[in-house]
Amino acid sequence: MTSASSQAVTLESKLREISKPRLDSVDLVRGLVMVIMALDHTREFFTYSRTLPEDLATANLAYFLTRWITHFCAPTFFFLAGTGAFLSASRGKKIGEVASFLAKRGAWLILLEFTLVDLGFSFVPGMIFAGVIYSIGICMIVLALLVRLPTKWIAVIGVSGIVLHHLLDGVKPETFGKLGFVWELLHRPGFIMIKPPNVFFVNLYVVIPWCFVMAAGYAFGQLLLRERAERRRWVFSLGALATALFLLLRFTNWYGNPPADAVMIPFTAGPYIPQPTFSQSLMHFLNVCKYPPSLQFLLMTLGPALMLMAWFDGIDLNARRNWLWQKIVIYGRVPMFYYILHIWLIHCLAIVVATFTGQSQRWLWHGGMFAGPGPNDRYGYGLPMVYLMWIVVVVLLYPVCAWFARYKQTHKQWWLRYL
Repeated sequence: MTSASSQAVTLESKLREISKPRLDSVDLVRGLVMVIMALDHTREFFTYSRTLPEDLATANLAYFLTRWITHFCAPTFFFLAGTGAFLSASRGKKIGEVASFLAKRGAWLILLEFTLVDLGFSFVPGMIFAGVIYSIGICMIVLALLVRLPTKWIAVIGVSGIVLHHLLDGVKPETFGKLGFVWELLHRPGFIMIKPPNVFFVNLYVVIPWCFVMAAGYAFGQLLLRERAERRRWVFSLGALATALFLLLRFTNWYGNPPADAVMIPFTAGPYIPQPTFSQSLMHFLNVCKYPPSLQFLLMTLGPALMLMAWFDGIDLNARRNWLWQKIVIYGRVPMFYYILHIWLIHCLAIVVATFTGQSQRWLWHGGMFAGPGPNDRYGYGLPMVYLMWIVVVVLLYPVCAWFARYKQTHKQWWLRYL
């Protein structure tokens, strides 16, 4: 074997050793948060509670934690979307190709949000709700502009935006007059009136700072090109540092969680204040702002997610003892496919269960999760039923997700990249 051939074989084997565990660890984290995400939507469709889990005056610890664990989903989605874009560029694609794909996929996700996704949530054509898929699409279009910059600059932009966006908390939409809606799209979530009083645009996932989270995820992808042992140390250390910083900021109330007049859910704003009981103090400590995502919220969620990714990077998915992770990783390999299916399945399952239990279901046909049951609707179940339905949903989705994952692996049609 010639020297050149020997070097080529060595390089190929090295790339295979680096890439396969890396992709498995990313897909495992993504798959786990996809499974957890279904719990939040199952809760929305099945719970009897008419109050927000973030309202600590009415929530108990179990109800609060059922919501809190799902907070890890959105930050991980945005972050790993950026990481996936970097990994795509690292496999030999030109930056122009990556930018073009990001822009097109971003536009496709926005279209999906306002059609198939929103219809699955509401069963009402034309009811518009700007959720996480819409925002990921917008942020991908922004990232399409940023990817032409050096990776270190993207890292600086992403991290700086995550840390410093609270300097904008005091800026109100009224400052911009008739263009105030633009600021509401960028940084102040809520209801944007289109034709008062009944036609409005519900905007939860604002562009700032979610686009910075995706940019940080793109730069993070550079670490995943290192040797496994080294990248595991780096990824775990970054996660531990982020988690420690969250604890420091939350205990000291120094920085990183906005005031009540800058957020959509006031219960999540402001400093941490110790409460009379341990459970109340724990809920108050963890109850940080998601709309818009505060620095403390992002540190609290992305820190543990990164540490988990480092642990996943050491898992051998071929080992029989890891059968559970072999199932979980499937959901992470077909995230968009899973996302759309789980919405429709949960909604339809809620109608079926309501029919058999004799509960009100008119709201399920006219607004669904966007409307919720009315004050006079006899509807809802306790947390045991919520968790049971969640497990049913995840299990029912596995065979079709496994089929689609195999199909994507064995077919190369262009449209598969968009699902």
